[in-house]
Amino acid sequence: MKADTHPDYHMIKVQMTDGTVFETRSTWGKEGDLMTLDIDPLAHPAWTGGRGQLLDQGGQVARFNKRFGGLSLGKK
Repeated sequence: MKADTHPDYHMIKVQMTDGTVFETRSTWGKEGDLMTLDIDPLAHPAWTGGRGQLLDQGGQVARFNKRFGGLSLGKK
């Protein structure tokens, strides 16, 4: 195996949106750097159950037929 092909893993600190800090190994930054997160599982609606609503009512074909079902492309 070739030498020096793997990235340099080192310890960094990660700060969550609520201010908590934990240490993990990463290839990001340098040893001891602080990564501040703007979005994390504590703040993102995908994990917190936010205000998102499911709008799909029958799929794309049903929506197309609902919008353009009255159009006729054939001869009259």
